[in-house]
Amino acid sequence: MNALNVTPGEQKQALIASTLAFTVCFAVWTIFSIIGLKIKTQLGLSDTEFGILVATPILTGSLSRIFLGVWADQYGGRIVYTFQMVVTALAAFLLTKVSTYPMFLVAALGLGLAGGSFAVGIAYVSTWYQKERQGTALGIFGMGNVGAAVTNFGAPFLLIMMDGQWQGVAQIYSAVLLVTAVLYFLFTKDDPALRARREQGIKHASFLEQMEPLKNLQVWRFSLYYFFVFGAFVALALWLPRYYVGAYGLDLKTAGMLAAAYALPGSIFRALGGWLSDKIGARRVMYWTFGVCVACTFIMSYPATDYTVAGIQGPISFNITIPLWLFVSLTIVLGFFMSLGKAAVYKHIPVYYPGHVGSVGGVVGLIGGLGGFFLPITFGVMNDLIGVWTSCFMLLTVLIGIALVWMHFAIIRMNRRDMPDLNGPRYLPELDNIKS
Repeated sequence: MNALNVTPGEQKQALIASTLAFTVCFAVWTIFSIIGLKIKTQLGLSDTEFGILVATPILTGSLSRIFLGVWADQYGGRIVYTFQMVVTALAAFLLTKVSTYPMFLVAALGLGLAGGSFAVGIAYVSTWYQKERQGTALGIFGMGNVGAAVTNFGAPFLLIMMDGQWQGVAQIYSAVLLVTAVLYFLFTKDDPALRARREQGIKHASFLEQMEPLKNLQVWRFSLYYFFVFGAFVALALWLPRYYVGAYGLDLKTAGMLAAAYALPGSIFRALGGWLSDKIGARRVMYWTFGVCVACTFIMSYPATDYTVAGIQGPISFNITIPLWLFVSLTIVLGFFMSLGKAAVYKHIPVYYPGHVGSVGGVVGLIGGLGGFFLPITFGVMNDLIGVWTSCFMLLTVLIGIALVWMHFAIIRMNRRDMPDLNGPRYLPELDNIKS
């Protein structure tokens, strides 16, 4: 037993079960990245309409995070997590019964509840670990983002097995999620904080009390960081198969596999990001994340260009295009540093707001998730209006630049106040209500 009155075995059980459940939920949440292409062809959608379709589940998953996170703090993550998975499994099945674009959007709203699982899992997992280990634990839990890679890699093969019928893929996802919900409920326990409140007869905090920390500007700064490191991650996981098919002329199976090559490091290295945040500090990890990512997206934003120059013996024509191997390599680097950044952002929350992890984590996740909603739509609109494939990376370069500048000047302002440096082992409980 430790200070939380839980055994290491109970900690591992809670973490493993929550991570596996989150992986399944994330795979369901991003299913439109593959079956959406089939639906696009079936309905004859424009890029803008396609962007709206793939982003609609992200909207529900984002908006639901704040409510699911608060409910997890109030009623315990175990019951809320199970309920959320059952409802989402039903929505995934009903998706196969619609045929018009408006009804697809309605079904996609229900499917999006899968994304709300993150706020529930963060609140649940964090209660099982001490502060000095929460970064690593939440980083491991966040590896469930690998569900996006599972979908990008596995769904195309499922489509082949189903003779191109996307409905069969959605039904398999629905069944897997329902089974996951049942197993999760059977193999997990109520979190220590909930059990302690029951034993002491303490009533849970009201919704408005849970929302109190949102008055801090700091919460919204964390949210901007997450808008990129998570929102843009989800957006690109959804958009890259379409990008590869359109910009490089690849078939859907190859495009899905290359998109998975981006999503995989964007997920599995989140645990490393949590560990680094514990050891060298979340702030330092964020600097590395933004610095490398802005360099990658700047290079990727250069459009394929034909040049003609006046040579000595006549016009000389040549073309500058980012070769496929270089583009794929840059997406892998981008995904890797995004995964570090995702863990670093959430390292802050249980340290600054230990009694409001669900609500603060829900809001940060909500804003990050909205990035996954608005960005694919914006990508589609920019494609239709500008007609340049790389315009999506131009936008990301601007967003990262804004986040980096805001973070840097916020840190300078904190240092001028003689605040303690925000580095791993030197996190202090008395910093809970810092506003920066």
